[in-house]
Amino acid sequence: MDVLTTTPFGQRAVSAALMEHTRAAQAQPAVPHVNKWELFRELCTAKSEFNVSDRDLTVLNALLSFHRDTNLSDNDMLIVFPSNAALAERAHGMAESTLRRHLAALVNAGLLLRHDSPNGKRYAVRDAEGGYARAFGLDLRPLLVKADKIAHAASEARAAAERMRRLREELTLLKRDAVKLLSFGQDNAPQSDWEPIQHRLLDVHKTMRRRLTVEMMSDIRAELRMILDQINRQLVNDTEKMSGKAAETERHYHNSNTDSYDSELHNENCEGGGAMPSDPESTQSDTSCHKPVNLPLALVLKACPDLLPYVQEDIRTWRDLIGAADFVRGMMGVSPDAWREARNSMGPENAAIVLACILQKISDIHSPGGYLRALSRKADLGKFSPGPMVMALLNTGAA
Repeated sequence: MDVLTTTPFGQRAVSAALMEHTRAAQAQPAVPHVNKWELFRELCTAKSEFNVSDRDLTVLNALLSFHRDTNLSDNDMLIVFPSNAALAERAHGMAESTLRRHLAALVNAGLLLRHDSPNGKRYAVRDAEGGYARAFGLDLRPLLVKADKIAHAASEARAAAERMRRLREELTLLKRDAVKLLSFGQDNAPQSDWEPIQHRLLDVHKTMRRRLTVEMMSDIRAELRMILDQINRQLVNDTEKMSGKAAETERHYHNSNTDSYDSELHNENCEGGGAMPSDPESTQSDTSCHKPVNLPLALVLKACPDLLPYVQEDIRTWRDLIGAADFVRGMMGVSPDAWREARNSMGPENAAIVLACILQKISDIHSPGGYLRALSRKADLGKFSPGPMVMALLNTGAA
């Protein structure tokens, strides 16, 4: 089949890039045949290497569907000639002006070539034997010529994505170790100065919420390793003091877990999820049921998104919020006594809301534990509600 022209129709000018793409498309392909759909999937993986977008690939997918064979072959006719209307229909109803823009992007990327007719229409002329004598349309040959390059770029992209995944996984594990060891140290060695480490860890947490490059993630990994090393050294220095209180430490952890379980069981009873206590004295001794929550949980989470990275699953209930607050309070420097006092004064749900708000503004609060105790005293006097804190975060854009 004769190819008569490669210059564009109308006002589109010839460029150096077009001439280079034309010369490249005339080269002998490294493989004579390639499955067009496998090649297309590889190109989807390596799209950033060829500077094409998802919408560009949608148009290319529609073009490939007009090529009748499954394979792109060197000895086959690789020019497709659908009208813009037919191409737009297979491109999910894309507007023709948008279609032309994406076709131009594919040509500029060297993935297609234009063979325009004298009037700019796309069509083919058959010979006496029923074959194609000549065709005017869009040439898919550049895809065949670049097949090995596309496959190599896709392999590199997959390897880079795997490196990013492993690095992100390592950062998550390092941060988890640092958070839990810091919480352990704050609970069991309160005489040590944990505040500088806490601030460094909060800075790392804020940085990890951004879109990170490999270099940035490597820097964060180095920082987390230094934080972990500092925590471990500090814990080793306090080993003698902590070992002398081993039994007390064990009892502390046992009581903390029991406390958390009792709190959750009590919340179920208050919400009707279990049997109500039949003992009037028992009901009067625990006032947390009588602390109403006047805020939707979704609003609290919108105002306090910094709490979300510390939970493994979504926060769907107030119990989940209480558990997340109970987990993060040690990292914030809030002692078990201050947390228990807040739950007794405000109720578990309101105390968890307040703790989430404090975490959201942690950089502006010098002593989160002292601040929480002050709010607990106000709550005892009936002069505090967490509603204004949540609304302030929403109104100032802190969320």
